[in-house]
Amino acid sequence: MGDKMRPVPFGELLNRMFSELRNSGSVFGIAEERFYKDKGKHSVKVFGETCSTPLGPAAGPHTQLAQNIITSYLVGGRFIELKTVQIMDTLEIAKPCIDARDEGYNVEWSTEYTLPKARDEYYKAWIICHLLEALMNGGKLEKPSFIFNMSVGYNLEGIKQQRMQDFIDGMMNASKDPKFREYLEELDAVIEEGAIFEGTRWEKAAGKLKGLSSRISPKICKQVTISTMHGCPPQEIEAICSYMLTEKKLNTFVKLNPTLLGYDAVRRILDGLGYSYVHLRRESFEHDLQYRDAIAMLHRLVDLAAENKRGFGVKLTNTLGSVNDQGFLPGDEMYMSGRALLPISVTVASLLSEEFGGKLPISYSGGANAFTVRDIFDTGIRPITLATDMLHPGGYMRMTQMAEILDKESDKWDVKHISVKAVTELAEKARSVSYMQKAFRGTDRVKM
Repeated sequence: MGDKMRPVPFGELLNRMFSELRNSGSVFGIAEERFYKDKGKHSVKVFGETCSTPLGPAAGPHTQLAQNIITSYLVGGRFIELKTVQIMDTLEIAKPCIDARDEGYNVEWSTEYTLPKARDEYYKAWIICHLLEALMNGGKLEKPSFIFNMSVGYNLEGIKQQRMQDFIDGMMNASKDPKFREYLEELDAVIEEGAIFEGTRWEKAAGKLKGLSSRISPKICKQVTISTMHGCPPQEIEAICSYMLTEKKLNTFVKLNPTLLGYDAVRRILDGLGYSYVHLRRESFEHDLQYRDAIAMLHRLVDLAAENKRGFGVKLTNTLGSVNDQGFLPGDEMYMSGRALLPISVTVASLLSEEFGGKLPISYSGGANAFTVRDIFDTGIRPITLATDMLHPGGYMRMTQMAEILDKESDKWDVKHISVKAVTELAEKARSVSYMQKAFRGTDRVKM
């Protein structure tokens, strides 16, 4: 694939989608019979906002481009964690930057787009997801069933710079942005003309879309996930979260690192599951946020959020820094994700849940898949985001499979808090059950 990404104009996105639907019965490769249709039976709340499934793509390769976000929506993603942005927005990222043979590794970090281009992608995706939702509901659009969660990093100095402020403010309220208004006008014109929908499954519903743009809120993000660099001092992490809660008035998740468990505990977990070839540096753990400091910081932030009538929680977990010695990716260090991370992330979740009596909200990322999603959800953890699993064969449809598992098998949709007992039991189970062992997947490469 090419090294440079180029955005697809709004009108061209719509043309591509509906031409493909008309000619091939699919949108971005997702067959129309596999579009996820909300059942209307369940929903979950994330800081007061409602989404009809607790699932979605994590900030990463599936939320950098509008078409990826749209595809995530089509397969059942309703909590969309947007790709992380930062003030350094013209990075040159060496390729390849992702290796997902089994567990995943990456050497990229924030978006490859400039801040205005990234915001532009999110505007396009936000509007088109509303359009798709209206079409799936016979032309009706009430309160959207999905949430967009903004992700920003990596230090307070960068966040306070004007270009980052413009990005954040535009995501909080796009009503004054001419690009957002332009896309709504394009949407109105397409709906008025109607030709784009002819010969598709939604031709009849499209006749009821008039005035849709007026029902699309410009307030895209009411919540944010804070991402910081490995080794970021605790006072810097706390300062960013405090700023978001008090100055920006945003509900806030802060992403924490798996290094909170300490080197020896993480090493034992990986060795016990057959991942002894994943090499770690003890000093990386020592330079990262320490558990005792994290607990004190989180208690202060919980209190601060309550004072400001905002929600606060943690995102578990970030990737795990490891030695880049497998001969595939550039650089000296790479960051591990995927199923090998799950027993580590869930163990961190169990410790924090015990400390806070299950009342600290946890947004989850770290190896969720069809084998584990129900167990994670049934603890009360929500939302659940994924990236590595969707990079494997089956791709985006793996999220549909997970959504259907929760629809059919879980009775824990109304849980208000995390069950300390359930998440502790899951942490123990994840260190022993067969499908978490390295040998379960094996080492063969997939060829497509």
